[in-house]
Amino acid sequence: MSRVSAAPPGWLGPLAWWAAHWVSIVALLVAWEGLARSGLVTPFMLPPLSVVLERIWSDAQSGDLLQNLWLTLYRALAGFGIAAVAGTLLGVLIARNRAVRWFFDPIISVGFPMPKIAFLPIIALWLGYNDASKMTMVVFDSIFPVVTAAIAGTQAVEKELIWSARNMGANGRELLWEIVLPAALPQILTGLQVALPIALIVSIVAEMTMGGAGLGSAMMVASRFADSAGVFAGIVEIAVAGYCLVKCMAWLRRRLLSWHQEALAPATV
Repeated sequence: MSRVSAAPPGWLGPLAWWAAHWVSIVALLVAWEGLARSGLVTPFMLPPLSVVLERIWSDAQSGDLLQNLWLTLYRALAGFGIAAVAGTLLGVLIARNRAVRWFFDPIISVGFPMPKIAFLPIIALWLGYNDASKMTMVVFDSIFPVVTAAIAGTQAVEKELIWSARNMGANGRELLWEIVLPAALPQILTGLQVALPIALIVSIVAEMTMGGAGLGSAMMVASRFADSAGVFAGIVEIAVAGYCLVKCMAWLRRRLLSWHQEALAPATV
């Protein structure tokens, strides 16, 4: 009787999960190509995926894709970085200082739920149609999730930890850097993970509205010239860029929280 050897579980399990994870995306892309080739819609309404990929390759060879992608990511990540630092500091101050909380709490309560993109015309009037105005809009939109996450994370720090550190002689700076911020880091990183896609979205919208080079502006130019393939190419490029940013942020979270209990849970993605 021949013995049937089992497949090595060390690589088969992750490989099968990785393949299953992409089934829906592959099915969507196949359906896109099939619907576009079926004749049910015109190429203007829905160009085939193969045509869109050819357009992306052409833009990459000409250098337009790299230039537009760089400018969009530069505005989004620069604004996000400012929002991350300022939002974290402000959130911690609001949570730990009564006077700061008294002043900023109404502003956060009113500003968080309102659509900040409505301030785009005002920012354009004040700063003009340049990178500064676009990055200002990114900061203005993405700072609120960071602030609220920092507040929640700081307030959730166990009082016993703070009391124990004080009893052991920790001063205010040591208490903040060695106790409060590490304990609040998981929620702060959650706020950053929410704010990062917002930064990319606002950067794209600002480019569409204000013009200038960038992925959003390139899509609007293609739309004005009825270049359907160019518009859909921009959608694919933004989707890939957003996916890569989210995955990089998830990797950074795992690295920064390697000591945390959530790192012990089995990864699902």
